[in-house]
Formats: sequence, C-alpha cells, structure tokens
Amino acid sequence: MNKLPRKQRSDDMYKAILSLETMEECKQFFDDLCTVTELLAMEQRFQVASCLDKGMIYNDILAETGASSATISRVNRSLQYGRGGYEVVFDRIYGDRKK
Repeated sequence: MNKLPRKQRSDDMYKAILSLETMEECKQFFDDLCTVTELLAMEQRFQVASCLDKGMIYNDILAETGASSATISRVNRSLQYGRGGYEVVFDRIYGDRKK
C-alpha cells in the first residue's frame, strides 16, 4: 500500500494526466492504468452525460448507450449537483452551448 497521503496520490495522478500531449498518449496511459471494464464504464458514463447535455430523454439514452437507468440517474445527478467538470469539458470540446 502506498504511504503517500490520499491528496498527494490524487495530485500526482492528475498531474500525470495533464502531462499527456496527444490522443494516442492518453489512450496508452488509460489502457495501462485501467481495466477494460473500467474504461468501458467511464466511456459509457461520458456518453450518457453528453446525451443528457443534449436534452435526450432516459429511454432514448438507454437505447443509444445501453446504460442502466441507475447509471443514467447517477450521471444526471452529477450534471445537476456535481462540481461542474462535465460542463468545463463540454464547453471546451463542443464550444459554448446555450441551453
């Protein structure tokens, strides 16, 4: 078990992510860091968040992503009451969005 305080470990990991320069580097790093199941879960949650951001309804999101209603609900709570991380990313990759 790593003896570094939790905050230190988190900062180091996020610094590592910020050091990546290309999509290929990012894919390589996450392939090494995560299991296939973990990556698929994160990709699905991001896809769900994107669908919710576009105003899609639960049934359409379920059909498009295969996500459970529990996952869709959890992601929706993050969008509504989270720390704004999804919004930062959506604004940067999709441009300013007017709701």
